[in-house]
Amino acid sequence: MNINSNEIFIMEKRKIVTLPGDGIGEVVLEQAVRVISAAGFEAEYIHGDIGWEFWCKEGNPLPQRTIDLIDEHKIALFGAITSKPKDDAAIELDPSLRDKGLVYASPIVGLRQHFNLDICLRPCRTYKDNPLNFIRRSKDGGVEEPYVDVAIFRQNTEGLYGGVEWTNPPDQVYDALMTHPKFRKNFGSAPVEDISVSTRIFTRKATERILRAAFEHAEKYGYRSVTVCEKPNVIRETSGMMLLMAKEIQKNEYPQIELWNTNIDAQMMWLTKNPENYGVIVAGNMFGDIVSDAFAGLIGGLGFACSAQFSEDGIAVFEPTHGSAPKYADFKTSIVNPVAMIESACMMLDYIGEREIAGKVRKAVAEVIEEGSVRTYDIMKMSGREDVTGRGAASTVEMANAIIARLQKQ
Repeated sequence: MNINSNEIFIMEKRKIVTLPGDGIGEVVLEQAVRVISAAGFEAEYIHGDIGWEFWCKEGNPLPQRTIDLIDEHKIALFGAITSKPKDDAAIELDPSLRDKGLVYASPIVGLRQHFNLDICLRPCRTYKDNPLNFIRRSKDGGVEEPYVDVAIFRQNTEGLYGGVEWTNPPDQVYDALMTHPKFRKNFGSAPVEDISVSTRIFTRKATERILRAAFEHAEKYGYRSVTVCEKPNVIRETSGMMLLMAKEIQKNEYPQIELWNTNIDAQMMWLTKNPENYGVIVAGNMFGDIVSDAFAGLIGGLGFACSAQFSEDGIAVFEPTHGSAPKYADFKTSIVNPVAMIESACMMLDYIGEREIAGKVRKAVAEVIEEGSVRTYDIMKMSGREDVTGRGAASTVEMANAIIARLQKQ
């Protein structure tokens, strides 16, 4: 067949790996894909197996076939997973797999570590007229609603989530710990079998990457400050290293951006006094997890909290920060808020250069929330029960439908 210049070539669609996971993960992911498709984004979605089902029947919640898919296609949309303590996980393992030394580990943590998804971005922005927004008393005794626009950068692979820990530490570990005078003084008299140890390890390379990502984001999007939210007055080596490196980077490369330093405990107080003052926040793994959930509470809770995770090698995973909510998963009609998953999909669109489509979706979401006639149970401040849709709350699908209807009017 001869091809001439008048023929239309159809480019291969972008491939996105979808990882529904457990519980509500499947329904929110499905609705997010519906929404971005309605906004004009076309892709081929490739399902990946992950989560509790595959732990129970295969002894591995993160199968190699799923790792291979992500390695090939580089981008994934992730729903949610269920994690349980190791003893509970062992009980639910298929009987044929028991007593084989298999130990459950969170597959999302496994993804982060396998692909070195060391940079996590969690934006928290206020939606106008969301009844769940943070409010406070004004000076004249009235009520004011500060606008929150915070981008939280969480170091994703090190620190307390690094997985280097022991119960009844082996001799070489115990002997090494005993060389530290504070360990020897405070714990040396305890029987070794009574000791559990979790490490908090920071490396200069990973710390520099998360700090640079925070400063670059602040510069690109016009934030005036970067706040290091750690605890250097007590955790002197790890938090202290991050703060010292931040000072060097700010002084030498970003003098126009203010560098602030808050302790994690004080930050929890300040974020409910003046959250509008903060721009970009950067922290290690645990403290980043804490402060991002705290700020999410100011914009409506985990139903509005989205995130993205990036590796140095170009792997990106986008996910809501809420869990799998198993108590809602078996409801005949899903009641959960899909906005966090939809916003996570928008972060993916931003990442791949589809900012116009992402903007359309965000505008539609904002209009639905501001107009207020379609609201999920959390926005209506109801308890999460199966009957809420009969009392005026929108289902997960109805919320997505309302957003799609707004898109169609643009």
